[in-house]
Amino acid sequence: MFQEIVQQIVNGLVLGSTYALIALGLTMIYGILGIVNWAHSELYMLGAFVGVFLVVHLKLHFLLGLVLAMLVMALFGMAMDLLVFRPLRSAPEMNMIIGTLGISIFLVQAAVIVFSPNPVRFPTEFSDAYLSFMGISITLQRLMVFCVTLVLIALLNYIIKYTTVGKAMRACEQNRDAAKLMGIDINRISLITCAIGAALAAAAGTLVGPIFLVSPQMGLAAISKVFAVVILGGMGNVPGAIWAAFILGLAESLTAGFISSYYKDVVTFCILIAVLIVKPAGLFGRSQIEKV
Repeated sequence: MFQEIVQQIVNGLVLGSTYALIALGLTMIYGILGIVNWAHSELYMLGAFVGVFLVVHLKLHFLLGLVLAMLVMALFGMAMDLLVFRPLRSAPEMNMIIGTLGISIFLVQAAVIVFSPNPVRFPTEFSDAYLSFMGISITLQRLMVFCVTLVLIALLNYIIKYTTVGKAMRACEQNRDAAKLMGIDINRISLITCAIGAALAAAAGTLVGPIFLVSPQMGLAAISKVFAVVILGGMGNVPGAIWAAFILGLAESLTAGFISSYYKDVVTFCILIAVLIVKPAGLFGRSQIEKV
């Protein structure tokens, strides 16, 4: 029994790592730019397909393919900011929602045409290698998901807390108008934020792709869980997104392992509803008083 519990905790940490990487980019974009990017999960999907192309077709080492996929999607994120987010920044909020939903639909259909409408396998040198300890087993690929996530979280924390760009990001999060008056280049911060968000989503897709199948619909399957993570942690709150991702990952894994996989989504959203009843702004969110 003890081994089964530990095994499910390990699986939950891996699942939570995936949610964390996707949710971090989404919550950063919302917190700093005030944009709810409904196309964010498609960056996760595209990152997985870019990883397949680099590792499977170009025969690059997986870690090199991971870094290059993050760079490619960072450029894609910057293009999204320049072509979509920036022109719609001063438009009504509904225009931005429709714009990001349109990008989401476009990217899914583009992936079907360019890559494949069917699920694609993403084998790597780490996929079939196992580590076992006291009856608990984990593939090297799953272990890599967790370890790389910790490294990226630490790197992101350093950027936000200790760099000039990070300080500018925090200023924009507090008050974009005041940050602009203080001389902060909002457009530059917007570009960097979108690049980081897209790169983190690409990392999640490339890391998880070898564990599951890569398909154009994988982003659609993840979006509800990612939004649940962001809302549970508090919209725009980076530490909250990390904690919420691991909480929901562990809850899903333990439910699937000891009750039934059919109920894992039910448990996830029950936790979300229960937390929002007690703390409407999320676990780490700040309640905002609307001025009238």
